[in-house]
Amino acid sequence: MPEFGGLLIVVTVAFAAPFLLGLLPRVRLPAVVLEIVAGILIGPAALGLVDLDPTIEVVAVLGLAFLLFLAGLEIEFDKLRGQTLRLPAVGFALSFGLAVGVALLLKAGGLIETPLLVAITLCATSLGVIIPVLKDAGETSSAFGQLVVAAGSIADFGAIILLSLFFSGEGGVGSTLLLIGALLVLAVAVFVGAKGAERSKAVRADLIRLQDTTAQIRVRAAMVLLIGSAALAERLGLEIILGTFIAGAVLTLVDRDEMVTHPEFRQKLEAIGFGVFIPVFFVTTGVRFDLDALLADASNLAMVPVFLVAIMVVRGLPALVYRRAIDARRTVVAALLQATTLPFIVTATTIGVELELVSPAESAALVAAGLFSVLLFPLAGVLLLRGGERPSGSAEDDGEAPMMAM
Repeated sequence: MPEFGGLLIVVTVAFAAPFLLGLLPRVRLPAVVLEIVAGILIGPAALGLVDLDPTIEVVAVLGLAFLLFLAGLEIEFDKLRGQTLRLPAVGFALSFGLAVGVALLLKAGGLIETPLLVAITLCATSLGVIIPVLKDAGETSSAFGQLVVAAGSIADFGAIILLSLFFSGEGGVGSTLLLIGALLVLAVAVFVGAKGAERSKAVRADLIRLQDTTAQIRVRAAMVLLIGSAALAERLGLEIILGTFIAGAVLTLVDRDEMVTHPEFRQKLEAIGFGVFIPVFFVTTGVRFDLDALLADASNLAMVPVFLVAIMVVRGLPALVYRRAIDARRTVVAALLQATTLPFIVTATTIGVELELVSPAESAALVAAGLFSVLLFPLAGVLLLRGGERPSGSAEDDGEAPMMAM
């Protein structure tokens, strides 16, 4: 029989974190930070109220799947063109080059065990954190905002592909490339099939009739796509995060026609993801966090600022290529925002620990550095934006930032 005592504590913490932040609207702290910290407190490293049991593990894995699925939904393909695509793509290439160099230096210093995995870990950006910051500043539709969102999208997709390429599958890079190619071909087939079904009047009428009934047919279809992509990636020997991320991207491409798209469809998916599964994943990350390994030696704790600087170098410096399109102030803000990263660090280090490529202390230090990046970099970016002239039509503070989990 499944046990629900531990899960009850986890979901209570998941409720309390954004609720308490909502009572303090001036505290611009993403809920994910409080969720992970609270998870550490209730876990074996502190109070010992929760141990990871199979029930919690299953819900947490679904949370990870939903997190990447919704990240795929964030990609705005219409804006990925011209300079808005070219500059972030160049920036990501520079970022990965810097990451490899930094990781090799860290390896030479005896701080890490697997330079390539750490290099990939340093390359991602937390879209779910930076998008609310841009919305609050009224910059989502500006050239600056589009560059930052495009850079985050490319970084997330690139990091996931690289992680799957080098640390997934059992037949080497060549075989893994073929498997990823097979997964992409199947994703294209799903996209073509879905677009073809949309042209059927009978299918369209059925979707409209059932979308707001107890059937919630669009949501069920999205769940089939999500779980099916995860199962397919697993069957191919790839990481499920690649399958779920691609599933979100496919749904983004399918879900474009306002005539057949329910206006609340994505809100329903976000309600399931951010309301149920994703917070459990982050609280569980805190429960799993090896605080003892981090504090066991002063050198382990010293890795945290080193990794934080590494993140800033790897993701921040490439923003200099944006000087062709935006002014110096916004270039610095872009550097800070795209150096904001946490969910992918959690994902990559979890995989690294499971494969025995990353030590628990190294994983804990990387996650801690990610926490500080989420705490410090968006706040610094907001202060810089407010220090300049705010554009007309800036969005009012809508309180989104504390609620976002990624």
